[in-house]
Amino acid sequence: MLNKPTESMRTMLLELMERRYGEASTVFCTQYQQKDWHQRLGAGVHADAIMDRIIHNTTWVDTGTYNIREQAALATA
Repeated sequence: MLNKPTESMRTMLLELMERRYGEASTVFCTQYQQKDWHQRLGAGVHADAIMDRIIHNTTWVDTGTYNIREQAALATA
């Protein structure tokens, strides 16, 4: 979600989530907070449907605020 997805990308993501929902695991890794996902997905009907499938039956793992890139930059400075 570095760039807002196009309509075709949202459609493909919704189809993927629909096919996998209740059948297989899907892992999302992001630097964005959960509250920002809907807006980043375009905040429309597709975003509603995608978020519905992501949020239900989800296990959230919050890794905190540790930033390995920031630590590596400090180590080389």
